[in-house]
Amino acid sequence: MKDYQRVADAVAAEIAAGRIGPGDRLPPQREFARRHGIASSTATRVYGELARRGLTVGEVGRGTFVRAAPRPSAPALTEPTGNRVDLELNYPVAPEQAGLLAGGLGALLRPQALESAMRPAGADGTPAVREAAADLLVRGGWRPDPSRVLFAGNGRQTISAVISALVPPGGRLGAEELTYPVLKSIAARLGVTLVPLAMDSEGVVPEAVEEAHRDGPLHAVYVQPTLHNPLSITMTASRAGRLADVLDRSGIFAIEDTIWAFLRDDLPPLAALAPERTVLVDSLSKRVSPGLTLGFAVAPAAVLGSIAAALRSGGLNPLRFALEAAARWQTDGAVRTLVRAKQREAAVRQDMVRRQLGDFAVRSGHRSYYCWWELPRPWRADTFVAAAARRGIGVTPAAAFAVGQGRAPNAVRVGLASPPAAVLSDALATLAELARTAPDDLVID
Repeated sequence: MKDYQRVADAVAAEIAAGRIGPGDRLPPQREFARRHGIASSTATRVYGELARRGLTVGEVGRGTFVRAAPRPSAPALTEPTGNRVDLELNYPVAPEQAGLLAGGLGALLRPQALESAMRPAGADGTPAVREAAADLLVRGGWRPDPSRVLFAGNGRQTISAVISALVPPGGRLGAEELTYPVLKSIAARLGVTLVPLAMDSEGVVPEAVEEAHRDGPLHAVYVQPTLHNPLSITMTASRAGRLADVLDRSGIFAIEDTIWAFLRDDLPPLAALAPERTVLVDSLSKRVSPGLTLGFAVAPAAVLGSIAAALRSGGLNPLRFALEAAARWQTDGAVRTLVRAKQREAAVRQDMVRRQLGDFAVRSGHRSYYCWWELPRPWRADTFVAAAARRGIGVTPAAAFAVGQGRAPNAVRVGLASPPAAVLSDALATLAELARTAPDDLVID
């Protein structure tokens, strides 16, 4: 066993015994090194090991703290949490959704249609389904070439296949410094190193991509230019143009996640500016429903075959039934109706955020189904999440979205999509009241 692991084991034992309690701050790393008679570099590895085990969390400018609650055993945002009001999972549902979707599914239940829908499907679907998918993905005057559309069982499978096709094991994938949490688990499973890329108020900084590429070649970058999750940032046209130029100059591929971009379908994707350097990924889960989902990839010709091969070899091909259902929903107008309804509902829920959390440092977008809340002092993200959970409300700490070993901001993401509107309003009011209460005033049962 290595020195840093032995020291980490000793600290873990102190935490388990309660001698270092939830919320306690660990000493600065130099002081820790002096106390334990170890090198500063070893102390850094000890702190990294404690974070990896889920025992501590680092917060920018504040230090390293013992977690106030056990780390979830499942990846963040993948399974229901059991909280009374779940503001972690985030699937918007329109009131008319079931009725709209029933028509397309009903037609598929006729014997002749069902016989066709039960046949195996490949990653390239059928010509008719590719045309329907191209119509579904139209944004800001851009429509993908149907011949470049591939399909997977869901959005996560699409991302996984695209990464495995573009980034070899041990390779480097750039990602915004705060990103979709499932990306981290996908990268770990594929043996891919995530490289955090600096962001500002317009999203990922193009110069940060170039700098990371100079430090060690990036095989690709994963970005969310429209309604970034968790920050709700949408790139300006000029920023997207600069990023496209960097991709062209460097020869890097971008994996553009547009799963939430249907809420801003007036804006063209990055793929419209850098079509030969961008693989666009999307799915039905937010736009339509998570219950019968489907993943899409729109790929340049140069990598179309390798992505299709990754889908086949990984067993990630779509269900033919889902392909046929999606095509029918697009053709009969159900998808368009649902998109418009969900855009309207997002605006309504953002109004709730402004009413209930307007006094706080909250960042979001008019059509976003989540908001990023920089917590007031003396709250820390971990203790706030634990306190909210005691009130039956689940929110997600910033650490779930942070890439690499850097300290996470003192913030939480609040999902707005899943609960009914009245329940959401009450939950936001409860969170606001909680944030106005000093943590020391809380009574813990």
